[in-house]
This record gives sequence, C-alpha cells and structure tokens, in this order.
Amino acid sequence: MVSAKIDNIILQGIGVSAGIAIGQAKIADRARVAVVETAVKRHEIPLELDRLKKAMALAKTELEGVKEAVAAKRGDEHLHHIDTHLLLLDDAMLVEETSALIEKEGINAEGALKRTLHRLKNFFSGVEDEYLRERSADVETVVERILRNMVGKKHEPLTGIDGKVIVVAHDLSPSDILQIDKTTVIGFITEMGGKTSHTSILARALEIPAVVGMERIASVVTENATIIIDGFTGVVILNPDQETFRDYLRRKQHYEYVERELLKLKDLPAVTLDGFAMILKANVEIVEEVPSVRRHGAEGIGLYRTEMLFFNRENLPDEEEQFHAYAEIVREMAPKPVTIRTLDVGGDKVLTDLNLGDEANPALGVRAIRLSLMQPEAFRAQLRAILRASAHGKVRVFFPMISGVDEVRRAKAIVEEVKQELRRAFIPFDEEIEIGIMIEIPSAVIIADLLAREVDFFSVGTNDLIQYSLAIDRTNEHLSALYEPLHPAVLRSLKMVVEAAHGAGIAACICGEMAGEPEYLPILLGLGFDELSMNAVSIPRVKKILRRCTKKEAEAVAARAMTYATAQEAESYLRSVIAARFSDSFD
Repeated sequence: MVSAKIDNIILQGIGVSAGIAIGQAKIADRARVAVVETAVKRHEIPLELDRLKKAMALAKTELEGVKEAVAAKRGDEHLHHIDTHLLLLDDAMLVEETSALIEKEGINAEGALKRTLHRLKNFFSGVEDEYLRERSADVETVVERILRNMVGKKHEPLTGIDGKVIVVAHDLSPSDILQIDKTTVIGFITEMGGKTSHTSILARALEIPAVVGMERIASVVTENATIIIDGFTGVVILNPDQETFRDYLRRKQHYEYVERELLKLKDLPAVTLDGFAMILKANVEIVEEVPSVRRHGAEGIGLYRTEMLFFNRENLPDEEEQFHAYAEIVREMAPKPVTIRTLDVGGDKVLTDLNLGDEANPALGVRAIRLSLMQPEAFRAQLRAILRASAHGKVRVFFPMISGVDEVRRAKAIVEEVKQELRRAFIPFDEEIEIGIMIEIPSAVIIADLLAREVDFFSVGTNDLIQYSLAIDRTNEHLSALYEPLHPAVLRSLKMVVEAAHGAGIAACICGEMAGEPEYLPILLGLGFDELSMNAVSIPRVKKILRRCTKKEAEAVAARAMTYATAQEAESYLRSVIAARFSDSFD
C-alpha cells in the first residue's frame, strides 16, 4: 500500500476484471456479523436448533427469490452460481455438524455455525490449487447470510442505485453481482476474494471492472467519494487530484478505443503474414463465459474445466447432471468445438465421496487422472456424460496429469467400455471423438514420443509444467521471481513436446497462462504450436501480434531465445524484439 498525498491515495489490490472505472463510491453493508459464542442451558438447545433451522430456511427463500429475479432479468445463463449456494444450504456437513455442536457442546447457534465455518475454512486453506481454495468463499458467503438472518440484519440488494457508482464492500456474493445494473454500477472493490472466486469469474463474464483482496478498503472509503479503479493492475485511487483524474480518464478512453479496435479482429482469421494458421481458443469454467468467448472471436473452447460441478457438495454429481452441463455448453458453442478435461482435483480436497484420507503432499498425490483411475465408477459416469454430450456438437476429451503410457491406456480402455455400453443402449455419441492428454509433468515431456502414439492431441498445461519442472510453488509469494516461463528447461520441454506431437502427426496445443500472454506469441509460434487456448479477452491481443508476424520470423526468434543460458537473458532478448517489432500492439 502506497500513499502519495491525502487527496490522492493510491492503494494496491488484485485486478480481476479488466477495465477502468471512474465514479462515486457506494458503500455496501457486507461487513461480517460479529458473533459471540455463549453457553446455553440444556432446555434451550431445542430453541437454538430451531433458530438455526429457521435462519437457513429464510436464506434459502431469499436465494430462491434472487434466482427468480435474475432469471427474469438475465435469463438462465448465470443461475449456476446461486444454485451452488442453494446446494450448500442443503449440505449435510454444514447442517449436521453445526447441529451436533449445539447439542454436544451446549453453545448457541451462532457460535456453532462459526465453529463449523472455521473448520471448513481450515479444510480449504490446505488445498494446493488456487481455484479450489477460493471455494471457501462460497461457504463463508452462505454462512454469513444465515448469521444475518439469525441476528435480524437485512441483506440489502444492490438495486435502485442512482448515478454512476463503484460499489465498495467487505465482500460481494455471486447473487449480489447478478443483481447489479451495469448502467449504474460501473465497477466494484472488495476486501475479500481472489482471481478465481465466483465473484471474480462473474465480473469477467459480465465485463465489470473489479479489484478484490483490498483489506480494510470499506473502512477507508467514505460514501460518495470520487474513486478510480484499474481492473488491469489492481490499482485503486481515492479522491484523485485533477492531474490523476485527467490521466485516468485518458487511459480509460484509450483502453475503450483499443478494445473497440481489437474487437474488429474478431472475425478475421488468425493467420501470419506468410499464411500459417494458428487456432486460438478460450479456456472456460462455466457456461456463462460463452458470450465473452464468442464476443472475442474464439475458434472454440480449448479447455473446459469440469471441476465446478464437483465443488462444495457432499455427493458426486450424477451422470445426468453432468450430461446436462456439458451438453449445454456444447450446444451454446456449436458448431465450434469444445475440449472437455476430465476431473482435475485431489480426492481429499473436494468431496466426501472421493475422500482418500490426508496426504502429506497433495500436489504429488492422488489427483487428476490418478484419482479417476482409482474411482472407476465415478470416471465412467463422467465419460458417459461427455460422450453423450458429443452427440450435440463437436467434442474432444482429454486427461490431466498424465505421467506415463499405462495411465493413457487404462483411461482409453475405460472410454471403450463406456462406448460399448452406450452402443448397446442405442444412445448416440460421436464415434470418432478425439482423445488427448495434458502434458504438465516432466516425465510426460521425456516420453512425449511414446505418448504421442496413443492419443489424438497434446495440450500443454504450462502452469503446472513450469511449477513441476522448476520445483516452484507458483502461489508462494517468496518464490514468485523463480517462476520463469522462459527458463531454458521450460523452452526445451516445449520444443520436445511439439517435435514429438508432429512426429506422430498429432496437434500440439497449449492451454496454460503462457498462451494468453501476447509477448510469448512469437516464441510459441516459432516452436511450432498449432493451437493456443486462453482467457477469452486475451484472444484479440494475441491475434493482433500473430497477424503481424511471419512464421519464419517467429522460428528465428524462438531459436535465438533457446540459445540463452538464463530466463533473464531470454526475456531481455524477447523484450527487445517486442519493442522493435510490436510495441504499438501493447498499448
């Protein structure tokens, strides 16, 4: 946190949704309810249980009302987030554990609920995956709504707002975001949250500038204060002076102009100056992101993460629930293809049904394809749902965290068994569905030539590949400087993967963060990748660079970058190339 002067306070948060917003602050009362745990007498326990039951029932009624209002205003496309919270209200762990604490410990309902929340937050805090860790925010949001009902503190909706405002709150729930009128609420800031929280995902899907993770901001900002937020950098400026105000107004106008110009590329082919076509697709987690995928000109979905269906619930989603979710996104994208990744989580970190016990090192434990192969019935249900969805549009399926050929063969054998079941039941599916694997473990890179004989395509998960190759936890702030995409080991790994794929006549794709960084485009193009998949909003910028390159030029850039002994040297060289050839493309 840095401050320049009293009327030009500059704060730093996490930018989660691109754009600049300038407006008046609107403080939303989303502060956590203060709870005091107290002992209750034995004869008061039934009363406390009843208070809990009524508060949860009221929370359910409130959310169902919000769901109905949102459906009337926006249609069905954003209701999944509210459904997640409704499912939590029926979660046996939340209900039964809290009730048991009231009865066994003899404490009030508020105290018992807070204890349950604390245990669940500790549970999620140990999760290695950032996306999974953020699911604790959903539990906290639901518990907070219940507590408000217990103490009679109303949850005021963000509706009926006049003027152009930036909402400032301790936290905002998905239902809050879905009720926002974008003509009046032009951005928001919260004290809580991260890039993969439901609120942040929705902000991006609805294209509302947002900054999160800004501690104590709600107590610093005053109602109606002039405020600027930069959703790119996470900068927030309170009471900007005239010079700063004019500067950000120019930036806002420039950004909006650049965005309009970039969107003109939407329907233009992703082709280099010398005629090489590269496929640019989008990564998505929810069907609500499809409008943004289309708006930014994606040629399909290169990574559909299925984990969302498995979060925050006691039991596994059955085949029908999964089928409807997959079929919906496939139909929405048709005729463009959707590449669906099978479940990529650790068994002890998501569902009771998949609980395999505590692991000393979950990142290297039973997760992803290992978990699926150890839970074949759950795997079969997911594969059946994916195959059935393939009858509604073009679908590819791929398996995460593959370390060897045996895993691929075992997974493919189960696919064949499921196909036979569907044939016998006369259930349609794409008989020619393509099967791929993620390359994200060093062992997979080393035997990429053997793996390429087994599948129809490779998709490199650069986030994990870099992490595992360099032994760097990318979420550890103390090690962030060592997370180096241009490390010689990483570049050599990428080259090996492409050569193995093309040697076997299959496509080499990337679906990690590197794909969405325009400055890396010359390297990835030069290495020979056929397809990049990224956050949808990055596609126009990557396409702009691509259309100004030649394949030959990119190959020379990649070859030169690979001659350097350190990532810093390679980065310095790449920056010089960008400055000389593409500087105006990074405005």
